Amino acid sequence: MLFYALIGLSLVLLGISGLQFTYMFYLDRLHVERKKYLKELEAKSAKLTRQLADAEKRIAMIESAHPEMRKDDEIWAEVIEEA
Repeated sequence: MLFYALIGLSLVLLGISGLQFTYMFYLDRLHVERKKYLKELEAKSAKLTRQLADAEKRIAMIESAHPEMRKDDEIWAEVIEEA
């Protein structure tokens, strides 16, 4: 009788270890996916940073060519009120 209990206990422990391995592989897959997503976010961030720098250069060129179009909160307030 004790022999059957030991067999049952060993099968239960085998099932638990299988569940732990499955969970470990799941966590590893999540880690890989998150690393991939993080690389995509970093690439998008770099692209947006370049676009922002380009836009700032364009704004600086426009402001130097047309000094009357300088950034001024009062002018923008008037423009917003007129709209």
